Amino acid sequence: MSFDLVLFGGTGDLAWRKLLPALLQAHRHGTLPPDGRILAVARDERSDDDYRAFIKERFANVEEGKRPSDKEFADFAAMLHYRRMDLSQPEHYAGLRQWLEHSRSGGPAQTAVLYMATSPHLFLVICAQLGAAGLNGPSVRVVMEKPLGHDLKSAQAINQCTSSSFAETQAYRIDHYLGKPAVQNLMALRFGNALFEPLWRRESIANIQITLAESLGVGTRGDYYDQTGALRDMVQNHALQLLTMIAMEPPATSDADAVRDEKLKVLKSLRPFTPETVARDVVRGQYRSGSVNGQAVPGYLDEVKVPAYSHCETFVALRTEVQNWRWAGVPFYLRTGKRLGSRDSQIVVNFREVPHPIFAGSTGANKLVIKLQPEDGLELHLLAATGGRSVTNGREKLSPVSLDLDFDKAFPTERVGAYERLLMDVLAGRLNLFVRSDEQEQAWRWVEPILEAWAQDGSSPRSYTAGSWGPAAASALVARDGFAWAEEQ
Repeated sequence: MSFDLVLFGGTGDLAWRKLLPALLQAHRHGTLPPDGRILAVARDERSDDDYRAFIKERFANVEEGKRPSDKEFADFAAMLHYRRMDLSQPEHYAGLRQWLEHSRSGGPAQTAVLYMATSPHLFLVICAQLGAAGLNGPSVRVVMEKPLGHDLKSAQAINQCTSSSFAETQAYRIDHYLGKPAVQNLMALRFGNALFEPLWRRESIANIQITLAESLGVGTRGDYYDQTGALRDMVQNHALQLLTMIAMEPPATSDADAVRDEKLKVLKSLRPFTPETVARDVVRGQYRSGSVNGQAVPGYLDEVKVPAYSHCETFVALRTEVQNWRWAGVPFYLRTGKRLGSRDSQIVVNFREVPHPIFAGSTGANKLVIKLQPEDGLELHLLAATGGRSVTNGREKLSPVSLDLDFDKAFPTERVGAYERLLMDVLAGRLNLFVRSDEQEQAWRWVEPILEAWAQDGSSPRSYTAGSWGPAAASALVARDGFAWAEEQ
């Protein structure tokens, strides 16, 4: 298959930190079609060779194991090209179309992928210009990176502009969490095995916890992050997508729209927030100075480019419910934050206790842990007899044990990273792991009452020490129902 992949924002962090390393890995794995070109687009004036040298220099900072040898890079670099563009100028899009259609021997590529790796405020401009230039034919696919909007209104504006130039089947709204191997295995776990389906409901499950924790702060992105915050940055997209995959009904088929229809139903079933329930069921926090991994780190207000009196949240914990027959009454707890105790993203499914315990120590230990990062795998926590003579009040005592599936050990061949998987899906035209416009807008509808309540409230986020697990109120949120976060159990 021949393809052209255009990276708008080709000199930006996303392009050289994530996208190009993922494409290099696909090239190494033999999954990137050899008859392809990768065109970086940016405002600077430079040649193809200048751009290749620019990328080679930055690849020196890629993590060990993904850093290419000189030969590997030379082979990959032959696919790299560069074109200067002012994204507001129509004639530059006409020039891009000319390059795509006439600079390849044998005619245009079978597939053209246009990837918006730019600041979100440019999406409307780029979409409109692509349509006006005729760069929206049936062989074209457009990829949009989050955040897709700042609120519902701006998200709808992006979707309306996109739909005016492209069919929904041409639009790939990327959420890199959906490309993680553990998330893909979540689908396999639920719908490829008979073991869990009878248990996957309110009668067996006490609560579900989704944690997306980061130990890093905002770094040099303080000005961007301060306009975004944890709710927009992580909850509206990543956390809600994970929730839909956990809670969705079995789709009729594995086709993209069958899956996305079921995810949309979950989003529509989430209990809506009111100002009163926001005050009760949502905790927002902001980190102050502390220590992470033995290293002293500054507080959020001391970070570069952060306003001195910012009310931006760097932590969110919330409680919600899916109001349908399968999940009625089961609390779902979502939590995300920066400068937390560790970089640890996971989904914890806590099962109900046995109805009549006949052993000592036989309560509260059954849970399924789906690990997303830093490693990915599954842990099933059970209780078992120790084989000794441990007896409490005349009853044999049970001890916790776990069945631990490490995907890296179970599948020793090199695993495919999230961006690599998603980019190859775009080239193949597979939409299963991408977000449909109605999903995205429904997620914004659910989140907006929280944003509005915070704006009207005017109070500061609760502070928490860097290196901790967030404000004490987040623990109280879960304890109110008689439960605890995984690290507190």
